[in-house]
Amino acid sequence: MEEVTPAMRSDAKAVNFGLVYGISDFGLSRNIGISRKEAAAFIARYFARYPGIKRFMDDAVKTGYDMGYSTTMMGRRRNLPELKASNANTRNFGERAAMNTPVQGTAADIIKLSMVKVFNALKEGNFAARLILQVHDELIIEAPENEVEAVCNLLKDCMEQVVQLAVPLVAEVKYGESWYVTK
Repeated sequence: MEEVTPAMRSDAKAVNFGLVYGISDFGLSRNIGISRKEAAAFIARYFARYPGIKRFMDDAVKTGYDMGYSTTMMGRRRNLPELKASNANTRNFGERAAMNTPVQGTAADIIKLSMVKVFNALKEGNFAARLILQVHDELIIEAPENEVEAVCNLLKDCMEQVVQLAVPLVAEVKYGESWYVTK
């Protein structure tokens, strides 16, 4: 782990998220600065090594075509009229949305549930701290110094316990004078 640079981590995130959301070899090559041929080879190796991911993606697209929609783990539905379009680019977008909804939509559901849980826990605990912002998978809380430790523990517990999955949710809590400082 000590040998992983921020650039390597950024490239790995671009690859993983890109592939799960249906990125092409062209898109991947542009995102991480490799040739299109290298990107195509990388994508092929990735799916050969992780066939379950490819199967999941293919199943999500098939379900989208069969049902006309995709759902999150919490049952929220995203209709996919794009899959009936005569335009190939529009259909491709619909396929990416079919793959994206179960993953990204579920992540959105989880962070929304976390926001409610954190808000209620702060209120029930009579904290002066307040939830002020959500950015992607992060919740930003403003708290007086004397509440920082307790609020950090509360935030971590709420976010990790909001839903039970086959793999544990792990939240990393940081604090500082500003959000920028915590980055």
